[in-house]
Amino acid sequence: MSKLRKSLGENALTLPIFSVLFILPSLSLAAPSLEQRQQAAAYVANQDASCHAIQPFYWEIGDRHGMQASATIGGGSPTAQTIMPIASASKWIFGSYVVEYRHGNLSATDLKALTMRSGYNHLNYGHCIRLLPIRQQSETVAECATTWSNDEFTPAQDGRFFYNGGHFQMLASNGLRLGDMDSAHLTAAIGQEIGTDMHFSYSSPQLAAGIETSAADYALFLRKILNQQLLIATLLGSHAVCTNPATCPTADYTPVPSMESWHYSIAHWVEDDPQLGDGAFSSPGAFGFYPWIDASKKYYGIIARHSMQPKAYYESVQCGRKIRSAWLNGQR
Repeated sequence: MSKLRKSLGENALTLPIFSVLFILPSLSLAAPSLEQRQQAAAYVANQDASCHAIQPFYWEIGDRHGMQASATIGGGSPTAQTIMPIASASKWIFGSYVVEYRHGNLSATDLKALTMRSGYNHLNYGHCIRLLPIRQQSETVAECATTWSNDEFTPAQDGRFFYNGGHFQMLASNGLRLGDMDSAHLTAAIGQEIGTDMHFSYSSPQLAAGIETSAADYALFLRKILNQQLLIATLLGSHAVCTNPATCPTADYTPVPSMESWHYSIAHWVEDDPQLGDGAFSSPGAFGFYPWIDASKKYYGIIARHSMQPKAYYESVQCGRKIRSAWLNGQR
């Protein structure tokens, strides 16, 4: 003990023995400061190759109180206010709507549809896009569901994971009394449950992919989850099913590259691949809009961009997860 006192200085004589024994480990476990997180995340967003590849884009990270860091990389746009189609990032919003509508009590039918195991695997996004604006505006949820083979049921895939918007479209049309609604009425119905303070609209009556909104408004939705203002907050990661046909005997199709094995929960992904995953909850869209909540449910983040390149969603995931890691660890 005398050697320890000498190494720590004379002030150590006045410290309780447990303070002396644990003072050094406690320093090494200190959480990164906000400034360290901001600097680390900004460096990665600007310098990492995976982020450079998706420019221009807007990124944001925050907690339940608000935004804590953000920037547009690679130009002056997009910004937090830029309205864009978010494609499959719409799924998380619909899942939250269903949970609110059911007051947290999801039926077996709800769960099967929201985890994409209902056997309705044939919806084609383009089949619900009309060339005439007036026809597009008047199309209903049910009409989208029954166009071409969008409502085709495959008995052999009932109970098996197959990533497709048909699960949500049929649930909305048949089980949630949304079938007669056009895009405008659908927007109002969804907003009534998740909150009218979030500004968004359906460009087509597709529950899985039809929303247009901004990063700022989607961030509000994510903060509502973190603040437990939406019931889906208690269901993040629940009822999760495996999704990679290469590693899961009950999965038939996933858009996630085969070298990663994620799970799918209530209309959102769980990024829990054993090698590359960190357990974040997310809902990446085909055009590169990538919202997430970290595994601790303390922080949210968004990559916002609109790209028609193949695999744009996964490119945003690769950049976004590196920004997330830099933020959480406070290191580049």
